[in-house]
Amino acid sequence: MGIKDRRTKILMTLLLLSDDSFKEVVFTPTVCAVFDLTMNRKTLSTLSQLTKDELLDHIPGSDPGTYKLTAKGFYDIVLTFPVFRFTQEKWDGKWRILSYEIPEKKRELRDKLRREVASWGLGPWHRSFWLTPHPIIDSLKDLIKDTEEQQYVQAFEADHVFGAREELIEKVWGKTNREKEYRSLFKNWHQELSTDKDKMSKMKAVISSYITILKTDPGLPKELIGDSWIGFEAITLFREIKNILLQ
Repeated sequence: MGIKDRRTKILMTLLLLSDDSFKEVVFTPTVCAVFDLTMNRKTLSTLSQLTKDELLDHIPGSDPGTYKLTAKGFYDIVLTFPVFRFTQEKWDGKWRILSYEIPEKKRELRDKLRREVASWGLGPWHRSFWLTPHPIIDSLKDLIKDTEEQQYVQAFEADHVFGAREELIEKVWGKTNREKEYRSLFKNWHQELSTDKDKMSKMKAVISSYITILKTDPGLPKELIGDSWIGFEAITLFREIKNILLQ
């Protein structure tokens, strides 16, 4: 599946299978196999903790493997995979700007911070100056609170007053190259679905290639990237493939 962390893998399984309605998902043997999960003690413990943390709902009176992603769980997982955030909410028009100047002698600290925020839809505007439309300020506060990094970080929220927005998006997030990556993904899916493999093998391959591109997609809202953005098409196409292969 391309995700090692068990907690993230479970949340992503529910996100990909539940569509926009957060419908119930049954962890059948097929679902577990496709998403590289084993219903062992560690997985059950993680499911229990996610339920206690209110990131999942365990459906009472149902099969013991039936869960539903909560709104809290959704916003937790889209911090790592931001492409899905704006399927559930409208962009507020605000830009979040993150700036940090961590001395070279503290390079490990700087690299650690960069890794931790890498999936938040942030794009490099200038050196140590990052931009995102996602509401990540509260998450940033929680991340750096009472840490050494806190003294080096500045964060802002702002409106875009003037300037060529298309050029900004191309410079910061590389829209053209990202579109090429999605077209390559579609080609990969077409080739995979045309093979004689069984449905489970096909679904595993489709998910694996999709996760690879989702790890780097900043999840820009349609107000910035357009209604017909290929990433939105990929969400729809994935759901169609999923409904065929996992029915």
